[in-house]
Amino acid sequence: MLEIEFSAEDVARTRFAISPLWEVVAGVRILSGADEQVLHRRWAGQARDRIAAARIDLSPLTALVPVTATSVPGFLCPPPSTSGPSLGVELAALRATPPERLRASAPEAQAGIEALRADPGRGLGRLTDAIAAFWELAMAPYWPRIQMHLEADIHYRARRFAEDGTHSLFEDFAPQLSWSSGTLKVKHRFLRGVRRLDGRGLLLVPSAFVWPRVFATTDAVYQPTLRYPPRGIGTLWEAPPGLASAALSRVLGRSRARLLAELTAPAATTELARRTGLTAGAVSQHLGALRAAGLVSAHRAGRVVLYSRTGVAEELLTGAGR
Repeated sequence: MLEIEFSAEDVARTRFAISPLWEVVAGVRILSGADEQVLHRRWAGQARDRIAAARIDLSPLTALVPVTATSVPGFLCPPPSTSGPSLGVELAALRATPPERLRASAPEAQAGIEALRADPGRGLGRLTDAIAAFWELAMAPYWPRIQMHLEADIHYRARRFAEDGTHSLFEDFAPQLSWSSGTLKVKHRFLRGVRRLDGRGLLLVPSAFVWPRVFATTDAVYQPTLRYPPRGIGTLWEAPPGLASAALSRVLGRSRARLLAELTAPAATTELARRTGLTAGAVSQHLGALRAAGLVSAHRAGRVVLYSRTGVAEELLTGAGR
């Protein structure tokens, strides 16, 4: 059991972020066979086919994330400095890693570390090229779906934190996490003992590819970070929901009823347009009408606006026999 002690300053500095770079690293672990994942089988099969067809060399990356590793080298995916950095921003930071930080926290990755130490400039260039190639083949086609899922989780937890405080933020992370008297207890495979945050706060990063584990970073060089599976991760690869009932369509119109049915989780205009086949402009217009009627709410998450069903809409859909 890992125990993370919080001071009042640590609570004040605790924040959320999404990391595309970490999703690459976690995704590589899954494709390499770490933590057998039935959950991601559909994605893994498609990603492997794309990578095989492209015949790209991922060894600079896979050498740093061996299946047997108990941890990931800290420099490979440092905590993001903003809440939603692009992969390009994170790769720029990785390319600028000082040579003295090229050390491994996991002995299993030592061969990959030594190759970087021998020629940091060339080694980091090859590494970031491999990450970028993996992203285009295995992550970019699915990123809108993954990103919306992660952002929805952050919105949910931030709202709980704002309404009821730190205890409510962590209470439904079970069974991995529990909060008691200013201490966060983490069920971790390899980390044990008590860690203090020393006023740095904790960075919380939802990750699509870590379930059922959590990954903790307590390296003094970086802000302490906890990467955890978001709520409802089991629905990530599910097919889109069916059409709304005919009765509700007659009342609201087919397009608006379909949009309500699609909002099983918060989603943006572009994602809803992709799912329904409507234009983004039409989706925006329908959402505006649904929002004015009190059936949809909206909140900003980074650069996008996510739409959610309200309680009134949930009752309406239930009453329509969905």
